[in-house]
Amino acid sequence: MEYVIVIHTAEEGGYWAEFPALPGCFTQGETIEEVLEDAPLAAQSHIEALREFGQPIPDEHLLVATIQIPTPSAA
Repeated sequence: MEYVIVIHTAEEGGYWAEFPALPGCFTQGETIEEVLEDAPLAAQSHIEALREFGQPIPDEHLLVATIQIPTPSAA
């Protein structure tokens, strides 16, 4: 299975990531590489917990896009 993760800069330093298709599933690390290395175990543990509690395993149905916002002109 593949899941999208969104990586954020942590206020206290380092990074944290969330899995939009797996609400409540997060991971963190000092570097982006560390977050990416730890992400599969975080997702796997979350999915195992869902199974243990008889919850459905979400499929990834996520569209990621960017938008462009016009730059305000100087006054």
